[in-house]
Amino acid sequence: MASAIAVTGFAVLLAGCSTGSNPAERPASSRRPLSAAGKAAVPKTPVPRGKGSRVADDFNGDGRRDLVLDELAHRGHDDDAGIGIVYGTAHGLDAGARQLLSPRERAAPVKGVTPAAFDTAASCDLDRDGYTDLVVSTDPPYDGIGQPPVPLQILFGSPDGIRGKAVRLRMPGTARDGNDWPDQPVCGDYDGDGRADLAVHASNTQISFLRGPFTRNGAPRSGRITKAPGTRLRGPAVDADRDGRDDLVVQAGAGGKSGLVLGSPTGPDDTGVIFPAGQDLVLGRFGKGRGTDAAISTRTGGLALRYDVPGTDRATLDADGTALDAGDFDGDGLSDLVVTGERPVVHAGTRKGLAAEGTPVRLPARGSTAGVVAAADFDGDKRDDLVVRTDLGREGDSVTVFRGTAKGLATRPVLSFSTTSFGTAS
Repeated sequence: MASAIAVTGFAVLLAGCSTGSNPAERPASSRRPLSAAGKAAVPKTPVPRGKGSRVADDFNGDGRRDLVLDELAHRGHDDDAGIGIVYGTAHGLDAGARQLLSPRERAAPVKGVTPAAFDTAASCDLDRDGYTDLVVSTDPPYDGIGQPPVPLQILFGSPDGIRGKAVRLRMPGTARDGNDWPDQPVCGDYDGDGRADLAVHASNTQISFLRGPFTRNGAPRSGRITKAPGTRLRGPAVDADRDGRDDLVVQAGAGGKSGLVLGSPTGPDDTGVIFPAGQDLVLGRFGKGRGTDAAISTRTGGLALRYDVPGTDRATLDADGTALDAGDFDGDGLSDLVVTGERPVVHAGTRKGLAAEGTPVRLPARGSTAGVVAAADFDGDKRDDLVVRTDLGREGDSVTVFRGTAKGLATRPVLSFSTTSFGTAS
């Protein structure tokens, strides 16, 4: 996944619908996943119209979670193909209800230049209207003198999904320091007022805290600088200490130690706990403690576990892989850990902690690389689903959705499609 930290299975989870074309609604014999190259492309259908919701990643506000795809297969040019969104239904994701957000069509010009890059950076309801908004990172022109321009832009959600052009994120002078690029935004309610805020890397070991809600011209209510135990912000933010305010993980460089910056009435403040050095870190409720647990893929191999953060209960897990994700696939209230090396492997959360033996995810196609795109509830059954993208080289890619069940993650995918089907921008 793009974000390296996930929390599922308990109340601090940061919390996306059409019918007819969804393969889940047809008999199994008629389901025909897309080929890797998209030869059996699903016909495009209208984006369902919503009325607003509080569901995470619900860009059209219909109460169903939507899927963001930041890496799209494309041929014939080296430009950024854009960002894909697949909209949710009562039966899960519908590959027909999709959007392509290209920089050419959607990005706001900077000094008369339209950005060429368009990458997903964060998503949350910044203006508090019931529709999730998308924060994207661009490449504005910069002459290398003084403070660089803010590369972040906001695409606002609506009853019809993402509509219109992006607006540039406006950062108050009180929220900028030094000449670093403001980047790595992480959504969260850091001051506990019920409104989404943004934490953005400022410079060195400093964070820009942008207090929400945001206006439609991209301005926060206020902004300030705060200290951090590192330079890499890792999302999403979570309420790890259960005080009603989200906390933020910050890492001291690639493979370094990570610290949990605690929320406060004035936003991110003191560092509450330091985690050991590692390649990746994921938070969840894996079963041994009563609160938030952490799993860290260490530089020497295997996983370091910290139960009931910031408690002292420690353990290790022998797992082959460094990329970590978490999801409650069986709906028992405990997080399951996904460790990805050559392929994703699921370690179940139990009352005694994570299961030592993992279950490999059976991918429908053999590809050069396979990674987790998302672990979240896309069909509203209170069980998380797993979305995996397999890179098939010249043949394109395969995005596969495995549904969560009472017995855990289903072995057969409920949906498979290629991002080559996104075609032209909507």
